[in-house]
Amino acid sequence: MFKGLLLLASSATCLLALCSTASAEGSSRVFTGTLGKMPIVLGLNTAQEDEVIGRYFYEKYHRDLGLSGSLQEKTLTLVEGGTRYDDGQSLPTLTLQKTANGWQGEWKSLKGKVLPVQLTEARLPAPGADLPPVIAELQKSDPYEYLRLQGLKLKPGKKESFMGHDLQWWTEPQSGISMFSVESGYSKDELQRVNRQLLGRLWTEVISYYGCLLQGADNAEFDQGVAPKYLSPDVISLNISTSYYCGGVHPDFGNSPLTLDAHTGHTLSLEDVLWVGTDKPPLHAGHDDAGDAPLTDEESRARYTYQREVFAPWLIRQFTTLYPDEMLKPTDEDSCDYTDEGVWGYSNWYFTEKGLYLGPFFARAQRVCDDPGWSVLPYAVVKQHPGAVKLQLPQDE
Repeated sequence: MFKGLLLLASSATCLLALCSTASAEGSSRVFTGTLGKMPIVLGLNTAQEDEVIGRYFYEKYHRDLGLSGSLQEKTLTLVEGGTRYDDGQSLPTLTLQKTANGWQGEWKSLKGKVLPVQLTEARLPAPGADLPPVIAELQKSDPYEYLRLQGLKLKPGKKESFMGHDLQWWTEPQSGISMFSVESGYSKDELQRVNRQLLGRLWTEVISYYGCLLQGADNAEFDQGVAPKYLSPDVISLNISTSYYCGGVHPDFGNSPLTLDAHTGHTLSLEDVLWVGTDKPPLHAGHDDAGDAPLTDEESRARYTYQREVFAPWLIRQFTTLYPDEMLKPTDEDSCDYTDEGVWGYSNWYFTEKGLYLGPFFARAQRVCDDPGWSVLPYAVVKQHPGAVKLQLPQDE
């Protein structure tokens, strides 16, 4: 999950994170109501009265509009689409008064148009039986996104066959985010568990999409592609590539592979597949999507040390033997230096027919070096260093 973007879904910015906690904290709330005649959902954090932050979306459109301003006694003054340092006369404003269970007041446009605003504390509908589990879970963890995603539906797309398995593609039309579900080749229970993960990832990326648009405003871009890479009786492996601009100086792009245990549906970490340490490999390191306890600070430090001091040097030695020309030390600073241990510590990886692909991760200025294509570790090598999950690996071609 190329580091900059995939965290966006859970902790994009202070604005996004604070408003997403909703009822979890006394100063952070989610409200529903109307702006004019249009239904809206509004997230608001008033922890700092002189720096109130929030966002809202029209239920018809789902896209966020950022809010910032201040609270004085019971009067809330917010600027729409900017920061508290912008010229208030160049942006729409909301002036709201505190009520017993919400806010009321008015929205004023740049041209002086005034619309009434009525908001009450959000009452979250119970998840319906047909609601995807990943959305149902948001009712408690993220009420704001729960209300947004409830209004979105997936559209079925093309069907295709990949490595003997039938795939059904799905798209969320407003964001354009797509993902496939697996329709054959596994038991009914396995398909249910795997597809819960796959379509859950789709909805997570939809949240990332809207978070990016909030940060990047009118200039935001978020384009994503998904490619199945390998399906076997034990694993389902795919790559997600995203190019995006979410504000800041430059646009960016990167890969975010995903590999699932076909039997349990659990996300596999690299340590589940490949382990070159001297002690017992950790199970599902870095993932908690099957109810695992999150890593402790000590476990996180140990994993970081292993990746940097054990795994990266070992991988460089393997690739130097396998691909001596590609692993030559460059003579200039602008070329891709694959001998740098720092670029291999958090490899983007997935299964292929030829072996385990491991991609490096470079700084933004050299992001073009990220996906060399040749960096495949043959299964004969992988089998000598099995990870925490017992897998039947294919024979090298």
